[in-house]
Amino acid sequence: MALGATAALSASLLVASPVQADDEPVEQIVNGDFADGTTGWWATEGIDLAVTDDGVLCVDVPGGTGDPWDQIIGQNDVPLVAGESYAFSFTASGADARPVRALVQEPVDPWRTQLDERPVLSGESARYEYVFTASADMADAQVAFQIGGADEDWTFCLDDVSLLGGAEPPVYEPDTGPRVRVNQVGYLPQGPKNATVVTDAEEALPWELADADGTVVAEGLTVPRGLDASSGQNVHTVDFGALTRPGEGYTLTADGETSHPFDVSSDLYGALATDALEFYYTQRSGIEILDEIAPGYGRQAGHVGVAPNQGDTEVTCHPSSPCDYALDVSGGWYDAGDHGKYVVNGGISVHQLMSVYERAHTAPTGDPARVADSTLAVPERDNDVPDVLDEARWQMEFLLSMQVPEGEELAGMAHHKVHDERWTGLPLMPADDPQPRYLHPPSTAATLNLAASAAQCSRVFAPYDADFAADCLESAETAWEAAVAEPERYATAGGEGGGPYDDTDVTDEFYWAAAELYLATGDDVYEEAVTSSELHTGDVFSEYGFSWQSTGALGRLQLATVPSALDDRDRVRDSVVEGAERYARAVEEHPYGIAYAPENGEFVWGSNSQVLNNLVVVATAYDITGDVRFRDAVAEGMDYVLGRNALNRSYVTGYGTNDSVNQHSRWYANQLDPSLPNPPPGTLAGGPNSDASTWDPVAQANLAGCAPQFCYIDHIDSWATNELTINWNAPLAWVAGFLADQGDAALPAGAPCQVDYEIQGQWREGFTAQVTVRNTGEEPVEGWELVWSFTGGQYVDRHWSAVLSQSGHSVTARNADWNATIAPGGEVTFGFLGGLPSGANSVPARFTLNESVCA
Repeated sequence: MALGATAALSASLLVASPVQADDEPVEQIVNGDFADGTTGWWATEGIDLAVTDDGVLCVDVPGGTGDPWDQIIGQNDVPLVAGESYAFSFTASGADARPVRALVQEPVDPWRTQLDERPVLSGESARYEYVFTASADMADAQVAFQIGGADEDWTFCLDDVSLLGGAEPPVYEPDTGPRVRVNQVGYLPQGPKNATVVTDAEEALPWELADADGTVVAEGLTVPRGLDASSGQNVHTVDFGALTRPGEGYTLTADGETSHPFDVSSDLYGALATDALEFYYTQRSGIEILDEIAPGYGRQAGHVGVAPNQGDTEVTCHPSSPCDYALDVSGGWYDAGDHGKYVVNGGISVHQLMSVYERAHTAPTGDPARVADSTLAVPERDNDVPDVLDEARWQMEFLLSMQVPEGEELAGMAHHKVHDERWTGLPLMPADDPQPRYLHPPSTAATLNLAASAAQCSRVFAPYDADFAADCLESAETAWEAAVAEPERYATAGGEGGGPYDDTDVTDEFYWAAAELYLATGDDVYEEAVTSSELHTGDVFSEYGFSWQSTGALGRLQLATVPSALDDRDRVRDSVVEGAERYARAVEEHPYGIAYAPENGEFVWGSNSQVLNNLVVVATAYDITGDVRFRDAVAEGMDYVLGRNALNRSYVTGYGTNDSVNQHSRWYANQLDPSLPNPPPGTLAGGPNSDASTWDPVAQANLAGCAPQFCYIDHIDSWATNELTINWNAPLAWVAGFLADQGDAALPAGAPCQVDYEIQGQWREGFTAQVTVRNTGEEPVEGWELVWSFTGGQYVDRHWSAVLSQSGHSVTARNADWNATIAPGGEVTFGFLGGLPSGANSVPARFTLNESVCA
């Protein structure tokens, strides 16, 4: 009988054949064959232990319990010796496809585990075997079978339970597939195309590229690159960029190995850009996830106060720091695969989603249509608001709700986080979480995250919901003042029920928040806060890249790309290009094309997000300069994420031949319960983490001594290497969107036009502007249409010498009857009267004339 899905996986990862020690190993389980009835065994209330005539323990398990640990069969006082490897085995059967949890653990809180496996049973008896190495001496360890959590009554049968020392220590050998590593999704026709070959060969090797029919379409020689420290492998590289013909199912062969198939197409990244954004809908808290919107992912609303769920609609402060108020903090996104919601992680995440929208309106290759209304599967679709902003609003409203109310101590600051009193187990749907929820004390970092994201919110929502935009700006300015008054109120490490997200240096958050507030208002006080910060002229582009704990780069990127009147904006833009050079060189120099090269070689927790955030910087440099070397570095850097890596794995669910599917999550938990789904397509895994001090038990058991790229395992219990989070998917969505906008990656055409936009007068809530369009091409422009986007709440009122219309931030000017032709070297001029309800009135960054980008 085949093992269940989890058992089979665990067996492949962990099982080694037990061997005899010098002395015969001693059985650690008492009465494991139940020859002496139920002696030595116990069960929780509601289960009657009984042994059948065949000598098998069979129990009726009551249904209707919420969690696996609600019903347990176990044995106590099992001795373990630190460093000893044990073979744990048993025979079991039960309801078909019913998961149970088999544990060897501490018998008391915090229940630290030595073995934690989730076999999936069938109606027929099957043998399950696992090997683990004890990390501590225990005279009283506990063996437990957690069998609760089923909706209906069922029968669990158990026999021949054994725990023997002297086993061969488990060795994890990842299946890395063919030694030729490629981007398993594919390559842009005119873009770079590189692969990596793992080989012992010292000399160049021949390679062949074949199409789907097996016809060889290109060939050449590999380039030996020597030992790669990040993987511990001797590698060669292959450059097959000369192939530009689109097609599906290409394969690359070298050194007797053939790669996974891949495509060459200009439409590789559109679906990924969409899926990476749609990930957020199924992360929503406080709303039912509808199966008709996200097929296969429907679930009840989480944390709305429906029993057993205690909800987020009236949450008070943690008992360690009590307050006399309660807040409705429902909504928002669950941060990761747990039930916590964190302002600092939420702040950078919602910022990058709003930046996806902003880039589409400001970058030369941006495409506003790609992020328009009805482009995502969300409930708010078809409401005349871009769907990415609808999704961002769901999180933004939660962040606003975390602000301490007026009249209370620390009014205006933001609570750092909200989550359960204690950690919940896996799997557990949000609606079934029974634990009390608490607000954790306000922090300066959280308050500045609120200030920054709310200021940005005030800009992007201005043309769609002026009242909401005004609320965002008011909240942002209130938060700024509160943070200035409390500049060193830090979140503390430790605690239970959720991640600490502690941070004792908030100079970067002050800089980011000041930048966003300046861009939103143009006020001198925020400009002074920007220019007086040491980060304004310092190097904010570290070797590791930016993250929730290091947000200075966000301020720099925004100041470089969102139009403003900042005096040294040109220097700011130059600094982004300088920072991007570092990451682009890393891509060029690394044999796997990784945009990440810390000097100590360490891959940090969530390294994939660091790689992608570095690519955000490189892509921004391309937006600033138009230098295709930066664009190509982004395309090659994405290869690593999608399969061109030491593990030959795409770290994005649903993309590539060998993709990550078991990310750490309490509801995308198919590995533990086949009735639950894997994460949705477009979900990023955290990736290699070579910092052993942060490892989970699965990583500790399997990854000891790993080279940095190998410090990853696609296992649901490896939160240190395989977590999913909202702040990791955000740069995936940003970079995928950037690449989707590059078409086939051909050399960009020269600008056929030039636009001068001049604000001729401005007063309270109004301004006049004159626009001159010059034809710098060699052909006349017949019937012209000029498009640009405002950055805030500006709107067009009256106009002359052209016909103007506006949708959201986007303005379209069309020729009048008498000026429809612009001759080569000629120009047309028109003007308009505009409204400016509030905020800065910056000159737009991007103009297109009949869909051609102008200088």
